[in-house]
Amino acid sequence: MENAASAVPAPRALATDAVHAGREDLAELGLHAPPLDFSTTYPSYDAAGEAARIDAFAETGARLEGPPVYARLDNPTTARFETALATLEGTEAAVAFASGMAALTAVLLARASSTGLRHVVAVRPLYGCSDHLLNAGLLGTEVTWTDPAGIADALRPDTGLVMVETPANPTLAEVDLRAVRHACGSVPLLVDNTFATPVLQRPVEHGARLVLHSATKYLGGHGDVMGGVVACDEEFARTLRQVRFATGGVLHPLAGYLLLRGLSTLPVRVRAASTTAADLARRLAADPRIARVHYPSVGGAMVAFETYGDPRAVIAGVRLITPAVSLGSVDTLIQHPASISHRIVAEGDRRSAGVSDRLLRMSVGLEDVEDLWRDLTQALGGGPLRAVDAEVPAVLAP
Repeated sequence: MENAASAVPAPRALATDAVHAGREDLAELGLHAPPLDFSTTYPSYDAAGEAARIDAFAETGARLEGPPVYARLDNPTTARFETALATLEGTEAAVAFASGMAALTAVLLARASSTGLRHVVAVRPLYGCSDHLLNAGLLGTEVTWTDPAGIADALRPDTGLVMVETPANPTLAEVDLRAVRHACGSVPLLVDNTFATPVLQRPVEHGARLVLHSATKYLGGHGDVMGGVVACDEEFARTLRQVRFATGGVLHPLAGYLLLRGLSTLPVRVRAASTTAADLARRLAADPRIARVHYPSVGGAMVAFETYGDPRAVIAGVRLITPAVSLGSVDTLIQHPASISHRIVAEGDRRSAGVSDRLLRMSVGLEDVEDLWRDLTQALGGGPLRAVDAEVPAVLAP
């Protein structure tokens, strides 16, 4: 009979991993809460040994064995968050950064430095600053924009990356990740999974090699921490660690601590907010003041809708809902992408990607649905209405 201690452990549910991943050694350490390590440097009396470890990191990018050396190389608290996020996304590793944009920058630099391939194929819409980073060529990259069906034709010998965001910011448009991955051929696929989170989809299960998160959003979940993270295989993680060390876009230990804590409630928050968001999407679709509602088939806590009236009047009229950029917090936020988050994208590109001037993006929080609907109703006011004989729009999953 097989010894119980040597048996392969049964796979755990996502909700269980969210609570326990990155914390497995705490009981052995005599701790319940994860420790927070603020050290920027660490003492060592073995200069030769330290030199050998640093040389090994410079050569391979592998995480250092033994005690840390310097906070820009690694931090124990941040490492716990990375371990937990990799577990939730189903990847071998994850590498955390100071922001989502720092994480995307590191991916682009890593691909260019390891392969020399600087051409990127990307599908709009993306988060506005991601769009700008690719389009402006600030890192020496060249981008070809296409729709999902055109990815294969857009590939070139120097293509180093294909990037999509699904559901996309801010229209919530979705792509078939398996089809996209097939179209990529041997080119790595990067998926921005910020809106869905691993609670609703795990892109690596559909063939993606890299999964990007603005950890500022749902992973943190409370609007009080900024960070970014890339979940990936260990081979790519090694290059990302080297880029992070060289460029300095490290995640602060306190942010790592807060993000690890945020993961423990991620499934509960996302599922609760998603239930409310789906309810609000249905109500908005039936409201004669709303021209179009966008809500993804995968679900989630994001709702986008287009008004017949002035969307800026809605922004000015909310009282319970917070008019602010960002998303994924416990409280509900609303913003006008054409004015703020996607203002940096050229107007023609913005509109062709479905980001109309009348589009509002709402990140639904954990408030009671009736209170949120009451606030939305009064903010919409007595604006223009849908024609009486017009067909009531369905809740759309673009």
